[in-house]
Amino acid sequence: MTHPSVEQVWDWLGEVPDPEIPVITLTDLGIIRDVAWQDDTLVVTVTPTYSGCPATSLINFEIDRALREKGVENIELKRQLSPAWTTDWLTEEGRAKLEEYGIAPPQPAGGPERCPRCGGTDLEKLSQFGSTPCKAQWRCRECLEPFDYFKCI
Repeated sequence: MTHPSVEQVWDWLGEVPDPEIPVITLTDLGIIRDVAWQDDTLVVTVTPTYSGCPATSLINFEIDRALREKGVENIELKRQLSPAWTTDWLTEEGRAKLEEYGIAPPQPAGGPERCPRCGGTDLEKLSQFGSTPCKAQWRCRECLEPFDYFKCI
């Protein structure tokens, strides 16, 4: 029995949106760590953004569903916690999609460089906690709009 190539599976997974931020995909996030065939079983290794992420089970469901829709029958989803996920694993395309969507992408300095709405640089942190645990709430003093900042992990 033939099965799709690993490259084809990566392409399919590149179409699965993140359930919390649907503008980016699971591959944009960098949480899909490996895809490999072991005999007739497709093994997909996933590292959640953090061990308590409430979307983990939904992410696994969506991966399974997307692959079954493409005809893959035997799937093993492997959870890998070490090394822990880091925002360094976000793709450049994912960072650009976040900003275009209105979420400031993570920066090594620990805060956004500019407002994702107007591009202003006079910013203030409103709260360390945003709409999800992985985001903080900031505001631009130039356009006065609040926005989420994807925390650097």
